[in-house]
Amino acid sequence: MRSLELLHNEDTMFTPNPPADLFSGVSKKSNDSVRLIITTIMGMVFGYFIGVSFPSVSLSKIGLPSSIISSFDVAFNDNRHRHVSDHIPETRVSTDTAPPKIYVPTNPRGAESLPPGIVVSETDLYLRRLWGEPSEDLKKKPKYLVTFTVGLDQRNNIDAAVKKFSEDFQILLFHYDGRTSEWDQFEWSQRAVHVSVRKQTKWWYAKRFLHPDIVAAYDYIFIWDEDLGVEHFNAEKYIQLVKKYGLEISQPGLEPNNGLTWQMTKRRGDREVHKVTEERPGWCSDPHLPPCAAFVEIMAPVFSREAWRCVWHMIQNDLVHGWGLDLALRRCVEPAHEKIGVVDSQWIVHQVIPSLGNQGKQEDGKAPWQGVRERCKSEWAQFQKRLADADQAYLSQIGKG
Repeated sequence: MRSLELLHNEDTMFTPNPPADLFSGVSKKSNDSVRLIITTIMGMVFGYFIGVSFPSVSLSKIGLPSSIISSFDVAFNDNRHRHVSDHIPETRVSTDTAPPKIYVPTNPRGAESLPPGIVVSETDLYLRRLWGEPSEDLKKKPKYLVTFTVGLDQRNNIDAAVKKFSEDFQILLFHYDGRTSEWDQFEWSQRAVHVSVRKQTKWWYAKRFLHPDIVAAYDYIFIWDEDLGVEHFNAEKYIQLVKKYGLEISQPGLEPNNGLTWQMTKRRGDREVHKVTEERPGWCSDPHLPPCAAFVEIMAPVFSREAWRCVWHMIQNDLVHGWGLDLALRRCVEPAHEKIGVVDSQWIVHQVIPSLGNQGKQEDGKAPWQGVRERCKSEWAQFQKRLADADQAYLSQIGKG
């Protein structure tokens, strides 16, 4: 009986007409599989968007084994490269087969093969953002450039001077002592341009960083020392007077009792501007020539854009102190005795702080400042000789020497 019953059960198991609840079990398993697949796909998509939405995290900080980290790095970097590549603008990919053959002899030297419309031969010192539209970077473009050659010891004096200049003036500091970060104590320092090279003079900096094509955006360029008192100076009024009297090269008048070398730069209390003076007997062969006229000193000169383009070319690379340059400035404007002058009503005080001399080196028993002073005098003589030789060479070239 048990054998027949077992056979009956086996026949039942292999019957071609299975019961309905068997279909129900198969259907349930199929639904579970589909649900699992859909859940897995959704998880992958969600994880992808989470991954690209947050900054990358250094796996080395998590403490995973190095073998696992390297595998992650390869996969991540490869995916990141593809992701960035997908966002490169189509305009970055050239569709031209070859650029046209161009030769424009009037372009700047070296740029003759470029179309004139793409050539940018001049620049500026405007500070720009790293984001947004370039056309929206500048709320206001400075019209004038003010440079100081500074050491940190004179920071309070420079702070007082900078505050005399409005947002119309771009500030540029040349640091001869290599200390720049300490200037961040002043709020305006964040908007200034800083150039740091140790133990150099302002004319060394000017020759290398104030090329006329770099400062072409500025109507006037101030190239000032660090030891100037500005209590009686107003920058906007100074610019107004320079324009009013047509001065291409100028300086503020100097307080008569402090650091005065030449009568020409002595402040006159009865006028706004003066262009001529009387010097010691025998000093001026012509009343229209330096030092009686067409003359300012090199401690606080102000140049128009056009005048600076000429003066820059006259600065010698190796004669870094600029001595003798003041007597030759008249070569860059015409008529010089009309376009070079001293602004009396906006005056300054020369504090005569020997900071530059202290940057020298003690040699042969001489103090550092003595070596610097000797070089200044030597450079003056060399500059005069070079200028005279250049004049003679030119006259000989045109048959008049």
